[in-house]
Amino acid sequence: MNCIIVDDEPLAREGLQALIAEVADLEIVGKFSSAFLASDFLARNEVDLIFLDIQMPKVTGLEFAAQIPKHTLIIFTTAYEQYALKSYDLNAFDYLLKPIGIERLAKSISKAQAYKKLLLAKASKNSSDEDDQEYLLIKADRRQYKINFRDIQFIEGLKDYVIVYSGNQKLITAMNLKNIQRKISSASFCRVSKSYIVNIDHVVSFDARTIYIDPFEIPIGEIYRMDFLERYSLRFTQGRKT
Repeated sequence: MNCIIVDDEPLAREGLQALIAEVADLEIVGKFSSAFLASDFLARNEVDLIFLDIQMPKVTGLEFAAQIPKHTLIIFTTAYEQYALKSYDLNAFDYLLKPIGIERLAKSISKAQAYKKLLLAKASKNSSDEDDQEYLLIKADRRQYKINFRDIQFIEGLKDYVIVYSGNQKLITAMNLKNIQRKISSASFCRVSKSYIVNIDHVVSFDARTIYIDPFEIPIGEIYRMDFLERYSLRFTQGRKT
């Protein structure tokens, strides 16, 4: 599980990082002094948990929280009690008062990790119950194409278009990569870079930088590498679908 820290006070960011390191196995993938910088990072990266200060210049933590994707958990960190009710209106996972006690932080993180595991378990169950005949409908060349999930090798994103590779077929449709990822509900698909989603079942081999789906070579983005390795391992531990 990864997280970021958003606080305009440098000492607060460093102090919270030190506390997190003492109590939990969380990967801190970013520390930001403003909502603007954090927002730019979130637009390009998936984040599980945000430790978010409230009193910040220009854009407050409460204003920023209203823009954060619902699947990202928020733990507010603030010296002011009066924002607690408002924070829960924004579906905050927890509310920690500064100075943050180490036991209180540990309890909050533990709850967040347990909740994330429940979400992943539910998603995994839904995926395992899927029928292999599920398919994707896309419009290309003025026609509607039905493509079974299992036949898709990988998907390449090109700004507002995607290319779906399926066997000898290559279809281009007007859709961005994020939107087509929402339409693919199979556990076999994994985002591996800003521009590619691969079907793990079609992966022939891979190394630290490249995934090989004959005859294609697909680059692995650094921030996506661990997720791909975990998803690949989980996929074949549970058993490949046939």
